[in-house]
Amino acid sequence: MHPKHPVAAAILVRATSASKPGDQHCRRRYEGSSGVSSQAQEQAPVSLYPELDEATLLRFVHSLESGDTAGLSTTRVEEVTRARALLQMRRVRVPGDGGIELAGYLWTHHDGRDRPAIVMPSPWTDLGWLAYAVQGTLFALNGYHVLAYTARGFGQSGGEVEVAGSDDVADGSAALDHLLDQTGGTVTGVGFLGDSYGSGISQLVAAHDDRVQAVAALSTWGDLGEAFYENETRHVASVAALLGAAKNARLSARTRQVFDDVLAGRNIEQTLEWARDRSPYTHRDRLNQRRVPVFFAQAWHETLFPNNQTLKMFNALEGPKRLDYSIGDHSSPEMSGILGLPNRIWQDAHRWMNHHLKGEANGIDKEGELVSQVMWSGTLEASATWHDSTGDPQRLYLTGAGADTGDGALTDKPENGWTRTIGTGADTPATVADSIIKAGYAEMAGNPKPYPTRDISRTAAGVWVGPPLTRTARLRGTPGLQLNYASSNGGSTFVAHLFDVDPDDSAHIITHAPFTRTDGSTGEPEAVRLDLQATGYDVAAGHRLMLVIDTQDPFYADSNGQGTTLTVTSPDGNPSYLDIPLA
Repeated sequence: MHPKHPVAAAILVRATSASKPGDQHCRRRYEGSSGVSSQAQEQAPVSLYPELDEATLLRFVHSLESGDTAGLSTTRVEEVTRARALLQMRRVRVPGDGGIELAGYLWTHHDGRDRPAIVMPSPWTDLGWLAYAVQGTLFALNGYHVLAYTARGFGQSGGEVEVAGSDDVADGSAALDHLLDQTGGTVTGVGFLGDSYGSGISQLVAAHDDRVQAVAALSTWGDLGEAFYENETRHVASVAALLGAAKNARLSARTRQVFDDVLAGRNIEQTLEWARDRSPYTHRDRLNQRRVPVFFAQAWHETLFPNNQTLKMFNALEGPKRLDYSIGDHSSPEMSGILGLPNRIWQDAHRWMNHHLKGEANGIDKEGELVSQVMWSGTLEASATWHDSTGDPQRLYLTGAGADTGDGALTDKPENGWTRTIGTGADTPATVADSIIKAGYAEMAGNPKPYPTRDISRTAAGVWVGPPLTRTARLRGTPGLQLNYASSNGGSTFVAHLFDVDPDDSAHIITHAPFTRTDGSTGEPEAVRLDLQATGYDVAAGHRLMLVIDTQDPFYADSNGQGTTLTVTSPDGNPSYLDIPLA
């Protein structure tokens, strides 16, 4: 749904043909001190949050500040009326680390009662704290002191973007100091909550500041190095998307250098070292020492921060924890909640904070550590732990190509001695998605991307197909692939895609993973074991599983040499196979 679609606009504001004077005034106040040139404003940056409508969020904030609720929906009017009666709300300049100031918005109670507090670092967007205008108000109405702030380098905040570096961690603690200074009464507990960029900062602040007692991290990361270099493959599309979304931001020289290095394929070790300290996984022991309760929300088809690295972080946590998996892509499952609609992810974030900061017995601690929304039924499944949810692996062996279709098979018995040669340099219809993030909205609407399997070139890809299923296959967990292959070049890249194929040969993607070898030996066979991204997917009876190995995908950098080939094999004693986790 486009941000200007009337349904999107109606989420916060009733559709109206006439703009309100207050709306224009509020927009001028917000943009006038942003420090963004008019030329930069005219060249709109790429948005990682296509559903966010700045005008309606600004209208809501203007109503909080002025009391003018003209044009707001009934629900928003009720929230504004209550907030103005109970809260003190204002824009603030938060003293950050190193003398810079951060733009923020503060909701406080001054009735002298002891209350918990929540700090909300912003997503990766020039909107900054504005993205939390509705949810910050809802938390405040539920009894919290709340401070939402714009991360350094974005919007009206000072400083430069350091990508959750030590300056950002220090800013988070400084923001908490400011909130505590501004409240009346004693603060009884502190939580940090963030979406996307703010989620990683929230985890890192909690690891370094003992005052933080609970975290909610939505669409987050655990290991930033793995997110940028999955199986040594550069995620060029995600880095380009981050750069595009930060077009108006002020990137530090080091940040710019790292992003340019990832895109250019240079200084990999230096980039991984840079990413290590910015990865919550590096600091997991600090969180575990205090058993900080952490709530994660992630999308199955996350294209910005592939979910295996977040899952690694989740499984390493030893305190109270919960992971909500949803259909969609980065930030899309929780977006309707940011806009003010009822939303499962935000409801669970509220319940998480209420339980761990207010002591509410709301049952979230008894529902299991994992709650997943199954593709494509949308059914919610709860499990005590991730491992309890994971199915037993069923091994399917790759065979040689059949004479009729040229495709190999996926069977329960190994077949050795065959070879299959794939030409590099040509893309096929087997891709991760049409675009970063936006494909997730179609999935949420029940319209996942269809893949025409007959159009996949069998010279530019290897294809292996299983028989029609006699009953529904419940894939729960992390599929694994062992592939024996040799490259005619020292460097090589391939992408493994696992598809669910309908009886009419149209397919939907289940999961995938890239793999790159930059220092392989020319022509020498090697066995590669890699995990595909974790999944929760039901393959219906009558459908087939299809594995496609090709060598190009616009999401990833390509290390194959021009005109080279990959030859897949299955030698005696070491067959090529696919492990499917079946529950």
